[in-house]
Amino acid sequence: MNKAPILYFAPQTCARVTLTALEEIGEPFEARLVAFLAGEHRKPEFLKVNPSGKVPALDTQDGVIVQNGAILSYLAEKHPEAGLLPVRGDAAGRADVLTQLFRCSSDLHPLVTRFVMAPMISTEADHAPQVREAARQALEFQLGALEARLSQQDWMMPEGWSIIDAYLAWIWFRITGVGFAADGFPAIGAHFDRASTRPSAIAALKREAIAEEELAERGLQFKPPAVTKA
Repeated sequence: MNKAPILYFAPQTCARVTLTALEEIGEPFEARLVAFLAGEHRKPEFLKVNPSGKVPALDTQDGVIVQNGAILSYLAEKHPEAGLLPVRGDAAGRADVLTQLFRCSSDLHPLVTRFVMAPMISTEADHAPQVREAARQALEFQLGALEARLSQQDWMMPEGWSIIDAYLAWIWFRITGVGFAADGFPAIGAHFDRASTRPSAIAALKREAIAEEELAERGLQFKPPAVTKA
């Protein structure tokens, strides 16, 4: 009997993308909450799962897999019927798929962290506005190419929806939720609306809502730190 995977996650984090992928696959899995404000991500029990102390981490029958890009690639290969990523027959085509996935995980994701969590990036509190502004400018630049892409097609990949769209939707949710101006990116905004109506996205949010309720009961709900302009 195959072991059902266990996803270690926290609501509103990038683990939402893996949650969406697992919902898209449609097979049983366990979603196990990691409460950051309780320091659970630094406790020995979780560090045995992921020594980096981060989510997501996916415990599978093949072992524990960490890093969103690696987890999503693994799930796409294990479950080709789910269509998480386009299947390309040549090396250049497969590299193109990974390029778009890594655009989210390597180019955009670190900027999201700096924009949303600016006060935690520097030990000098007065630097937070400058950190956030630099991240905002870099996000505008990086998102410009995706705005042009999504002005020509509904999804990031020409084959149709992929988990890359869920990743971009999470990025858009995260930054617009703390004040990133959406006006200049109507195509990305429309993309977010489309991606958010997918059943797997709705199911992932329902799981997050349950986790949020648990955190609220424990007094552990997280809110991004405010940034005061200099």
